[in-house]
Amino acid sequence: MTQNLTVRLSQHVIEHARVLAARQGSSISALVAATIERLAAEDEAYEACKRLALDDLKAGLPLGGVAWLTREEAHDR
Repeated sequence: MTQNLTVRLSQHVIEHARVLAARQGSSISALVAATIERLAAEDEAYEACKRLALDDLKAGLPLGGVAWLTREEAHDR
């Protein structure tokens, strides 16, 4: 389902948008829709990567370190 959206832009931006759309053989409406769809897809991809990275941080990574000494082992005399 699609729905109309009203956007207020300066005359200069509208004129520039007409030129950009014409270069792409498109309308201003299609240009705006494609741009917003691309931004939304990029945001969804970013959020998915962010969730994966945070999950990795929570799980931790094996760094090949050795186990710490207990207090008794460290102070064994």
